[in-house]
Amino acid sequence: MNDLIKRSLPHVIAVVVFVITTIAFYSPLFFQNQEIYQNDVLQGVSSASEIIAFRENTGEEALWTNAMFGGMPAYLINVKWSTVIPTVQQVISLFLPSPAGTTFLACLCFYILLIAFGVNPYLAIAGGLAFGLNTFNIISIEAGHMWKVRAIAYMPLVLAGIHLCLSRKNMLLGSALAALGTALELQANHLQITYYLFFVIVGYGLVQVFFYIKEKQARLLIKPVALLLVAGALGVFSNLGKIWSAYEYGQYSIRGKSDLTSNKQSSGGLDRDYAFYYSSGVSESLTFLIPSFMGGASVQPLDRDSELGQSLRRNGAPPQQQRQLTQQARTYWGDQPAVAGPIYGGVIVLFLFVLGIFFVETKYRVWLIAIGAISIMLSWGKNFSSFNYLIFDVLPGYDKFRAVSMTVSITLLVLPLLGFLALDQVLKGPLAGTNQKRFLYAVGITAGLSAIIALLGSSIFSFRGAADAQLPDWYQQAIVLDRQSLQRADAWRSTFLILAFSAVIWFHLKGRINQTITFVVLGALVLIDLWGVDRRYINDENFQRRPEQTFAQQNEADEVILADGDLQYRVLNLQNPFNEARTSAFHKSIGGYHGAKMRRYQELIENKLSAEMQRLIEGLQNGQRAFEDLHTLNMLNTKYFVAGPQRNAVIRNDASLGAAWFANQVISVGSADEEIAQLGTVDSGTTAIVNSTNFQLSDFGYDPNARIDIVEYQPNYLKYEYQSTDPSFAVFSEIYYPVGWQAYVDGVPVPHVQTNYVLRGMVVPAGSHTVEFRFAPRVYTAGNPIVFISSVLVLLWIVGALGWTVKGILSK
Repeated sequence: MNDLIKRSLPHVIAVVVFVITTIAFYSPLFFQNQEIYQNDVLQGVSSASEIIAFRENTGEEALWTNAMFGGMPAYLINVKWSTVIPTVQQVISLFLPSPAGTTFLACLCFYILLIAFGVNPYLAIAGGLAFGLNTFNIISIEAGHMWKVRAIAYMPLVLAGIHLCLSRKNMLLGSALAALGTALELQANHLQITYYLFFVIVGYGLVQVFFYIKEKQARLLIKPVALLLVAGALGVFSNLGKIWSAYEYGQYSIRGKSDLTSNKQSSGGLDRDYAFYYSSGVSESLTFLIPSFMGGASVQPLDRDSELGQSLRRNGAPPQQQRQLTQQARTYWGDQPAVAGPIYGGVIVLFLFVLGIFFVETKYRVWLIAIGAISIMLSWGKNFSSFNYLIFDVLPGYDKFRAVSMTVSITLLVLPLLGFLALDQVLKGPLAGTNQKRFLYAVGITAGLSAIIALLGSSIFSFRGAADAQLPDWYQQAIVLDRQSLQRADAWRSTFLILAFSAVIWFHLKGRINQTITFVVLGALVLIDLWGVDRRYINDENFQRRPEQTFAQQNEADEVILADGDLQYRVLNLQNPFNEARTSAFHKSIGGYHGAKMRRYQELIENKLSAEMQRLIEGLQNGQRAFEDLHTLNMLNTKYFVAGPQRNAVIRNDASLGAAWFANQVISVGSADEEIAQLGTVDSGTTAIVNSTNFQLSDFGYDPNARIDIVEYQPNYLKYEYQSTDPSFAVFSEIYYPVGWQAYVDGVPVPHVQTNYVLRGMVVPAGSHTVEFRFAPRVYTAGNPIVFISSVLVLLWIVGALGWTVKGILSK
């Protein structure tokens, strides 16, 4: 028992340190009942409003929502699967609220990784803080990219399990950690980060296999590899529903194949320009050494006495304008269109990484250096096109993801891993001879480069960005000087931190400082380094009480629209409709906020809706309110246009076609190109368009007195009643999605067809009948039981492995 307590003590201390640090960093969350204003989180809550309300009212999952883009699957918005993994996540995060719990998890998981690699636990605490508090995590949290940060947080846990298993240190516990880590990683639901993690795992695996073969011990791989395959399978099956639904929906989203021959991405995947829109500049990688190398965030505050502030006063700017412009100074001068802050993992971590090049054993050094270098080159995107365009074209799955600058998540994993492996090795001493020279080389390379930039940076770099041309000359001259000042200050800061950190190591190894003080001071320097930079991007000003009320408070315009008694109608917010989800909090929206719209809807936006919107806005500005020629918006049942929060900003569209109607003719076309070309040129209220290559229709007529009405609405269920003297072609103002929606006439399943490029249509029999649409995708009905069983097995495995490990310690 004493041995168990002794061995557990550093881990308990680690948890306490991580908890205290997290609470201190997010103190307004704990002590002032405030939350961070996270735009993407608030957008996500708004987009999921209909889904959440349906769950609360019925206890069921909607699986579909009409709240965004005319209708889309809810898989990537908000679906709860029957899994115990979220509960496990709450437990291991000690029930800390978001985002504090996520930062704690990142620290804890990296600590576990370092322990798995045999690093001293007290050094591993500093490593955990370094990983959890890197600026990429912090600025992502500030933006509300919580799924991404959670996925990053679990990367070390997966790798820890794999290493424990393949190194044969503790195969049972290692495989259990791999299973749990995989389950949690996939639960985070950010497949782009998981894809990058696969890079790391493949690199690690190849190196391990090479050395096993080299040492003629390949047979020893059989058992750990088998265990890891089972662990990985269980982790995957614990999230089968998410993976299956993401894959299934991906075929119809903007990441899938286009049916338009005019679309240059018809072979599938994202448009190259879209994927590489956020590409880091080559020199921008120096932010790993100097956080303000590129000026920091796109817009950030400067002091009143900055060069910009002084220039504003010299040019006679009024005090209010001085405050506004200095608080929103354009400090960033890099290649990306916008950044929330620099990618900075700590200059101390970078110094340790360089130290690792000299001190860490080959089988870890080669893998980590190679994967780190590749990830940085990938982050350069279009700025290193000869390499990255080739990768984009040939690497399977890589073209499904945007923002290639995000590959730095790999870099920020390997830097502290190699770095703290090196620190652990160096502190074992002695520091003499070759080791002393290597140590000084690492200090000279990092501190020397930083000092050179501090001294000569203003004469080496331009400090001018592409957007500067839009600024007046006096502003450009002032902001260039401020950018130089920011870079110089941080360069000296980095130089000092490297020298201070290396001095502590030096004096410890020379016997001047004992181990306890050394570990405490080294950890404190790591924390001071990252805390100081992080506070530039998350501080007390980011917190407020109930930000969701500020973001999506019901206004006069909402009240006017909500008074409408129709079961189904849609709203178009004329202010940036395809990049906002606030409208979705209250209404069924034509627009929305999501990175994976349905491809056909995106093509509808690009080819029809944008032009109609422009025509609509120009007409409204000229006092015209005749909307009959807005054929695409009308077929989407756009009953209201909104131009602001006021009551008089609501514009009713009486030309909208309603939830369903009968067409008196159907134009048969032979391709998607013809279909979208015809759309908007004909009256959608009288004429439907169907691609006869994909869909065949039975004979039908037209009853001018026929009527069809929606009588019941739920996100996953629609019910209509109609009367018609002839078999007729009904058009439903609902988005066509072929996987999961089933149509019924009087309870009997019947086929329906894609109509007007994005809608549903079907020939219905004569008489008085009921039409129903039900959404019951197999991905949920079949996948959910597998998810539950697999997640329970993962939980039992990790509990059993931990119990067996503790029993082994007690028995010694």
